[in-house]
Amino acid sequence: MSADHSGSTGPAVAWLPIRPEKIDGLPGGLEYAHWDGGPDFPTDPARCVFYAVPYLKGTAVSLRPLPRMPRLRVMQALTAGVDDLLPALSVLPAGARLCSARGLHDASTAELALTLVLAALRDVPGFVRNQDAGRWRQEFRPALADRSVLIVGYGAIGAAVEDRLAPFECARVVRVARSARTVARGPVHAAADLPALLPDADVVILVTPLTEETRGLVDAGFLARMKDGALLVNVSRGPVVDTAALLAELERGRLCAALDVTDPEPLPPGHPLWTAPGVLITPHVGGPSSAFLPRAKALLRDQLARFVLDEPLRNVVAVVD
Repeated sequence: MSADHSGSTGPAVAWLPIRPEKIDGLPGGLEYAHWDGGPDFPTDPARCVFYAVPYLKGTAVSLRPLPRMPRLRVMQALTAGVDDLLPALSVLPAGARLCSARGLHDASTAELALTLVLAALRDVPGFVRNQDAGRWRQEFRPALADRSVLIVGYGAIGAAVEDRLAPFECARVVRVARSARTVARGPVHAAADLPALLPDADVVILVTPLTEETRGLVDAGFLARMKDGALLVNVSRGPVVDTAALLAELERGRLCAALDVTDPEPLPPGHPLWTAPGVLITPHVGGPSSAFLPRAKALLRDQLARFVLDEPLRNVVAVVD
């Protein structure tokens, strides 16, 4: 039940998942309302022209008000990937734009990627289990130093991952993106080069977006080309990896994995990934950190200023025909 009955002819409203009074410098010219996915809408959805999607509330919640938003001009995600929102394009009015939050999570996700690499290589989970059991057990474990790292999906987050790898004395860092190019640090290989690059990588870090081209990219053939004992790290999207193929390699003990995302997700109780050998799992926490809120506020403030002034928006992913 809407708390506002002024109808679609009322003032234009921007719905924000952060309370507007907590965001300094919001532009004039719009009414602002706070909605973070609760059962009641803060205004008549028909008045909403700028909709910032609630963060970490799930796709069903994010899409719920859209059929009642005929005046919507912008749907702003607070995630870098928007694959879960693409089905909404069919119900948006013509001219509406879907924008990603590219850049918002670069630092936080890159930090987690490095954390997962180090924790998995040095077997921090094993040491935690030993601590819980009161066992003092010294072991040799692989270091990141002198290892070859392959970054699959060399965009903004991939570059941020390499920034954080720089002090760790890796033997080399190899970059892969959809197409070849050259960046300040060196060449970026095309995805077609992956079969030749995989056998030399000690660590493979996935930061690619989920697209039709990347869905199932890490299949049995991909994994078979990885060297024995290599570590696969996924901070992108779960369906980039074929879960059954990965489980087969983990259960053989040939590969290790550190996963912030899984397929299915959330990973249900009793799923074999939970107990597979050589796997470290975190519950999709690359983005939610102390870095999120100030950067989300800055993004919303900037996008809303551009919207009010009719200037080009950042990170436009799609425009409805």
